[in-house]
Amino acid sequence: MTSARPSDNTLVYVKLLLMAVFWGGTFIAGKIAAQRVGPYSAAFLRFAIASIFLSLTALKQEGRFPTLQRRKLFPVFLLGMTGVFAYNVFFFKGLKLIEAGRAAIIIANNPIFIALFSALLFRERLTRLRLAGILVSISGAVLVITRGDWHMIGSGAVGWGELFILCCVASWVTFSLLGKVLLSELSPLASVLYAALCGTLCLALPAWREGILTDWPTYLAADWLSLFYLGFFGTVLGFVWYYQGIQRIGAMKAGVFINFVPISAIIFSFFILQEPLTLSLLFGAAMVLSGVYLTNRATRSSS
Repeated sequence: MTSARPSDNTLVYVKLLLMAVFWGGTFIAGKIAAQRVGPYSAAFLRFAIASIFLSLTALKQEGRFPTLQRRKLFPVFLLGMTGVFAYNVFFFKGLKLIEAGRAAIIIANNPIFIALFSALLFRERLTRLRLAGILVSISGAVLVITRGDWHMIGSGAVGWGELFILCCVASWVTFSLLGKVLLSELSPLASVLYAALCGTLCLALPAWREGILTDWPTYLAADWLSLFYLGFFGTVLGFVWYYQGIQRIGAMKAGVFINFVPISAIIFSFFILQEPLTLSLLFGAAMVLSGVYLTNRATRSSS
């Protein structure tokens, strides 16, 4: 069996970049939906929509639901509770208390923890060059989010909002690393499908208690469009492509692309919310691209 050449992974890298663009758009869609939709209700509707499309995709590709062995039930349940339930609840709760920029800075630390735990648990090599690439990439994301004002990072006391977003990071790292283990026997589509179904079921009761049955008639068209975007582009395409990236190039390299999420979020803000492009955005984007290049170059040179 021959190993894949670097050029064979081009499509994977394109999908991961688009994944980051879609996830950047979820900040805009989430901001719109959060004005009238509660956090549990928004998370439930997002993954209910995603579950429908994931189920249809699975039926189209395989003619049936993917087989799930009994011993995989608990790991898949953990996927749903970490990447679907916990992440979204903490995300929306955190954004209610702190600015989106501060939340994005904290979430930009995802690749660091993914890389460190990948090295610890899966013995993925954490060379100096790869670590430098990750740090440069995250520094670029921080530069963009803070618009060049690095003192913003240390301003303000750490409160419940920051702690909720830190719980987002913990949830996503667990989701990513657990997904790597599951992908040894489950396809990316099956992993995301069952995680979404589990998460949706677990979110149903909290959403009901939040008042979704009485509130949904008050949602505007923009709310439903935002929820559809979150469900289809932010979940179906984004999650499946992210898992494909983990399966093909590893959790460490795939996780680095999460740095593009705040970049794409600000670009979307420019076009949708008319926020200006700044030098810090341009320099930050260059740093992120350089960091991704260094990380991937380190991997190829060590293989």
